Amino acid sequence: MRLLIAEEEHTFYAERIRSACPDLQLVASAQLESLREQAGECDLWLGQPDLLAPLLRDGTRPQWLQSTWAGITPLLAEGLPRDYRLTRAVGIFGQVMAEYVLGHMLAHERRLFARLAAQVEQHWDHSLPRSLRGRRVLVVGCGDIGQAVAGFLQPFGVELRGVASQAREQMPFLEVAAMDQLAQLVAWADYVVNLLPDTPATRDLYDARLLAQFRPEAVLINAGRGVAVIDADLVAALERNQLAGAVIDVCREEPLPPGHAFWNAPRLLLTGHSSAPTDPALMSELFIDNLARWQTGEPLRGEVDFARGY
Repeated sequence: MRLLIAEEEHTFYAERIRSACPDLQLVASAQLESLREQAGECDLWLGQPDLLAPLLRDGTRPQWLQSTWAGITPLLAEGLPRDYRLTRAVGIFGQVMAEYVLGHMLAHERRLFARLAAQVEQHWDHSLPRSLRGRRVLVVGCGDIGQAVAGFLQPFGVELRGVASQAREQMPFLEVAAMDQLAQLVAWADYVVNLLPDTPATRDLYDARLLAQFRPEAVLINAGRGVAVIDADLVAALERNQLAGAVIDVCREEPLPPGHAFWNAPRLLLTGHSSAPTDPALMSELFIDNLARWQTGEPLRGEVDFARGY
């Protein structure tokens, strides 16, 4: 059996997988032409969606493809085949995403950027910070990453509510409501943490109408997908002080082009799609576990429903 590894970190993946699966033949590269030469002879693919999507468009396809990203949007583009099994990376981003969210929440409460600006101006800033205790956090998207973020935030004494495709009971949230309750819960929250995947139902979600429901003290953290936010509406809401700030990790167009309104929007911080990078060691473990499941006919972790898009 042959495995195609399409990854910038392909050497690390090959070493880890070869030691655990010595009978597996490996072909590893980050160069598209090299991958194209080998793809048709490999039943299994592991790698970055942006490297694998061109191979699918060429007409080749594996029996099973394991994405090293949580998001698999490039693999769902119109015209690409869907007659193969696809799994996305799950269970490996929880802690690093929680660290990202918690870091920016603490920075806001402790006014770190305002203090840095005051230092540059040689102004003694004696304003008192606030604690996270009692802050109201709305996690929009309560899958495995949202669940992990909530678990990390809980010890800080925040109030946690969530929004998902369907209402359900889910610890440690006080409640997880359906999407039709989003506007009502946004009006309640001090922090809105968007972790939704890219699906037709989640695009253009944060429009002028929804942003008007934010509390003036609230902060939007978007670490889900850029297409969830209408850029011009967010900039306008910030200019009108409808919300206190926004931390934007993902954008509709990446890299963000020069002249885009986000570059100069008030109280908006760009973090360059860095919130939750894939850890090759954890990703290798996930692949090795899924490979064993695939070989024995067990359900695969993170298998994608093409109709739903995740």
